[in-house]
Parts: sequence; C-alpha cells; structure tokens
Amino acid sequence: MSSTRAADPARAPAGARAGAAADAASDEFESLVRRMLELLGEDPNREGLRNTPRRVARALGWLTRGSEMTARDAIGDALFEETHGSMVMVRDIELYSLCEHHMLPFFGRAHVAYIPDGRIVGLSKLARIVDVFARRLQVQERLTEQVAGALEDVLAPRGVGVVIEAYHLCMMMRGVEKQNSKTITSAMRGSFRDDPATRHEFLRLAHGASSAFR
Repeated sequence: MSSTRAADPARAPAGARAGAAADAASDEFESLVRRMLELLGEDPNREGLRNTPRRVARALGWLTRGSEMTARDAIGDALFEETHGSMVMVRDIELYSLCEHHMLPFFGRAHVAYIPDGRIVGLSKLARIVDVFARRLQVQERLTEQVAGALEDVLAPRGVGVVIEAYHLCMMMRGVEKQNSKTITSAMRGSFRDDPATRHEFLRLAHGASSAFR
C-alpha cells in the first residue's frame, strides 16, 4: 500500500510535484527547440547543435525570470526613513530584454530618479527594479511605465522620472535594418510631470548620460 501511495503523483510532497512539473516543462521546451531546428533545415543531432535545445531552454528561462518577481521582492528590506527631499538619480543602468513581438533582444540604459517623501531606497535596488521588469517578454514603452509605477507604489515619493534609451535588434538585424536607430521612452509621475523645473532638471541630467552610448 505504501509503495502505491509513493507512486501516486497526487500524493507526492508539493516540492516533489513542483520539481517533476518543472522537469516535464523543460523536456517539452527542449523538444520544441529541436523541432524548430528541424523546421529551419538544421540537423539537431550534429555536434554543434546537440545540446542547443537544453541551452536555449535554460537561457530563455533566465531571460524571462522577471515574470516570477515583483519590485517588492527586489527591494526587500532596503527601505529607510530619511528626510532628504531633493532628487535622487541613478543613470546609465544597463538593461537587456526581449521584444515580445519577435523575441529578439533589445538593450540599452535606464535613467531613474525620484524625489523622496520621507523614505529612500538602497541605490542598487533601483537597478534591481529595472531588471525585474526587463527580464520579461517586453515592449520598451511598457517597461518604462512599469519601472515608474513600481517606484511610485513602493516608495510613495513626491515624484518619479524614468527615461530608457535602447537599441532593438528587430530593427537592426531584420526589417528596416537601421543599425543606428535608438528608441527613447520616458515616464513622469508626480512632480516630474507637474513641475516644469523638476522635469527640466531630470531630463538635463538624463540626457547628459555617458557619451559612450551615443
């Protein structure tokens, strides 16, 4: 009787069931990649491609892991009471994401700022918040708004500003094939939207970003 129960997936421990489900999903993903290679006219059994399905499954899992995270997960307990009331900005935060339309990468930099209202966040957490939303199938417009919205929700600051500059391989490698085109998006909340002086200061600082990326 005990061996029958152990063999019954419904009676297995939750962790074991989750592990089995993950293994099954990985196997299915690898099978799909193998079939994709075949449809592309490749031989998935040749030496260079033999382990590609496994590598692709792992790589895409890593590149989209942000879907399982929230901004609060990224920040943890790194919120601090502080009376500082001027702009806090971290610029040139490197980001890498996947365009949800073609599943090709887009990459660039985010410039993130906020004006505290009694609380500040650890500076590295601003970069982690960007990663939470970048590591998903994305469009740059939504990514920009999500980063701004997350900061607004978690910190309740007086204002938030986000600018993202990115290059999209779906434009560079295919389609119009424009290698030097850069997409810039912005999101302004609170005083960054309502106060022209604050908005001007933020945009001036953001567009003073490293010349190496221009």
